[in-house]
Amino acid sequence: MKEFVKGRYRVRLAASAGDIQAAQALRHRAFFGREGLDRDRFDARCDHVLVERDGGHLAGCFRLLLLPGGAQLCESYSAQFYDLSGLARFEGGMLEMGRFCTDPALSDPDVLRVAWAALTGYVEDQNVKLLFGCASFAGVNAAPYRDSFAILKARHMAPERWRPKARAGLVYDFKDKNLAPADPKRGLALMPPLLRSYLAMGGWVSDHAVIDQQMGTLHVFTGLEVGAIPAARIRLLRALAA
Repeated sequence: MKEFVKGRYRVRLAASAGDIQAAQALRHRAFFGREGLDRDRFDARCDHVLVERDGGHLAGCFRLLLLPGGAQLCESYSAQFYDLSGLARFEGGMLEMGRFCTDPALSDPDVLRVAWAALTGYVEDQNVKLLFGCASFAGVNAAPYRDSFAILKARHMAPERWRPKARAGLVYDFKDKNLAPADPKRGLALMPPLLRSYLAMGGWVSDHAVIDQQMGTLHVFTGLEVGAIPAARIRLLRALAA
């Protein structure tokens, strides 16, 4: 990934152990609300992307795991929670985007925008055909998100041939539930911004949410076939990166 500067933000790959530790510290603050280091066995195999603001303040981060194709999906973080055997037949390079977070003290949608712009260049340079990851809802109680899950069920379910199956022990399966969005506007507003970005570009999700007690979240597998992204959206991201 080439270093990318837009306005007050700079996006770059982590270049040292200190950079990675700074990302792990931000992740811990964002995910658990206290100081510490969020790290796991996947960190060593990933590229870590830093979004820095004025003077090097770390405003956001995420990590990327590049896979040659579907046969390597078992090596991904997501494969711990989802049966991805259907996607194993997908042809082309894949990229798992994970652990995306922003500084809890900072509320600026531009962090996500510049992250996507930089990611566009990475995807094109590596000839990635599928971008995927786990989009997380805060907390482990599904009730507040019934409207959100109803929207996902009605409009954004993965194609049957690619659809991930349940593997985790605790899931909220909305495939067979009688879900109807009582308040679609509220349902959309409660979705994580990263998930809304995926969906706006034609992304799709699993038919269930995993209840992740360790992280304290509900998450859905999210996929985005690069070839299906609207041309206008790609032009917009390229223009932002330029």
